[in-house]
Amino acid sequence: MASKRFGMLGLVFIMMVSMITACSGSAGKEAASGDSKEKVTFTYFNANAGKDINTNETRIGKILEDQTGVNWKLEHLVGDANTKIGTFIASNDYPDAIVPEGTIDKLLDAGAFIPLNDLIDKYGPNIKRVYGPYYNLMKAEDGNIYFLPLSAVIGDYLPAPNVEQGAFWVQRRVLKEAGYPKIKTFDEYLALIRNYAKKHADEGLTGYLSLTTQDKFFAFTNAPMHLAGYPNDGGTIIDMKSHQATDYGDEEITKRYLKALNQLNAEGLFDKSSFVDNYDQYLAKLTSGKVLGFFDYRWQVGQALNNLQEASKQSGNDDLEYLGLPVVYDQNIKDQYLDPPSFINNRGIGITVSAKDPVRMIKFFDNLLTDENQVLSHWGVKGETYDIDEKGRMYRTKEQIRQTTLDAFRESFGFKYFEYNWPRYGNGSSLPDGNSVSPGRQPEVARMSYTEGDQKLLKVYGVESFSQMFSAPDKRPWYPAWSIPIAQGSPAQLFQQKKGDLQRKYFPRLVLSAPGQFDAIWNEYTTEFNKLDVKAYEELITKEVTKKVDIADKK
Repeated sequence: MASKRFGMLGLVFIMMVSMITACSGSAGKEAASGDSKEKVTFTYFNANAGKDINTNETRIGKILEDQTGVNWKLEHLVGDANTKIGTFIASNDYPDAIVPEGTIDKLLDAGAFIPLNDLIDKYGPNIKRVYGPYYNLMKAEDGNIYFLPLSAVIGDYLPAPNVEQGAFWVQRRVLKEAGYPKIKTFDEYLALIRNYAKKHADEGLTGYLSLTTQDKFFAFTNAPMHLAGYPNDGGTIIDMKSHQATDYGDEEITKRYLKALNQLNAEGLFDKSSFVDNYDQYLAKLTSGKVLGFFDYRWQVGQALNNLQEASKQSGNDDLEYLGLPVVYDQNIKDQYLDPPSFINNRGIGITVSAKDPVRMIKFFDNLLTDENQVLSHWGVKGETYDIDEKGRMYRTKEQIRQTTLDAFRESFGFKYFEYNWPRYGNGSSLPDGNSVSPGRQPEVARMSYTEGDQKLLKVYGVESFSQMFSAPDKRPWYPAWSIPIAQGSPAQLFQQKKGDLQRKYFPRLVLSAPGQFDAIWNEYTTEFNKLDVKAYEELITKEVTKKVDIADKK
């Protein structure tokens, strides 16, 4: 009897040990899935060029690692994005997280990203707070959320005091010599460049430069859209009332722009190397001080403009800096360079099927989306990269502004890696206390950053900030149309691909040909263009724009 009792007790003991072991194992697994601060490194691929680094090698990344135990090994694109992403897909072996930029549809079609819905529900209160209003725009057709976009606006929308988007840029010395005229039309802009170049013909100047690299060809093809008074909706212009989308690739606005560059080229004022230079060569030319004018987006040429700004502060002469102008074709056109509030739902960061610990990753993302960490990733550390006045307003001193524009400092501190390409408060967001999430949109920072030369320009043109030279953006609930997802292999996607190939073939010919040959080449180009299925593309964009407007109206 005693033996049987002992056996029963032994069995109970074994079962208790098993239960304890199972519980501790479950607890350990949960700890490994986000509760633990044990150090872990995840891999992260960014389909943009950049410097590979561990985030804990930066000041911001180290602070975030101390909070969460998570470090990220960042890998950036070298070569062609489609080729790199294709390699991932073929091997079915991915980094833990990917920011795929324009290749996102390929990854979605390949099933590379895991659904985030349940992870957000369980572990993402801040993700819910930030992205909740946009859920209907984030969901795929199957109802799942596969990536977190980078543009959710939080709080009151704050417009940028300075030009952050597209503009026709001109060197300040060109404006100065002409007596600071008010330039509105493209013809006036080109006349300004021609006159200066003619007076300084022996100085080896470039009248006009363009960026045409494979992944940035839009910097060349987008210009006609802006000149016609439309914002950056990609390859289309959207009618404000009917919401009808029109691809302007064969429209008169494109012909007019190319013909103007053709004439500049004939006069020796267009840089022929625009069609062969890489991105670094393009930036180097802008930094050289020899280029009088160009069209591009501030965020794409920021490195060159910041370098020129730093050089002018050292020399006390800002002649070689650029001023962005809202140039349009005709006097009666209202410019629309400044972005309205927007939500970009075809770009973002996704967790892949190869991820080692999605729970830990989603908790890191959620932690990043606190007000405090958004201040950290944008403003930095109080007393070092920003301060707060007696009214609670965040600001930067002149030295802090100078320091935070230096590329080397931005790398070491982490601004270069954490301001974008992560779950974040989108551009124009504000904090609960009214401060801007982005220092660049804080009026106190803008005013403090202005040099004497800046102040002179602002006074001459009768504005308090450079963006005031541009018209306020009209409301566009669909904006931007280029963020509309287009399925790989669909008629619309095939049109885009073929159009891009066609324009890369013909646009250099159109610009570099003898003026007498232009019309014949244009007719040849438009004949080939009209063989493409442009209707399928325009119908898709029109349908999706209308859908986004309907969703926005229901919010």
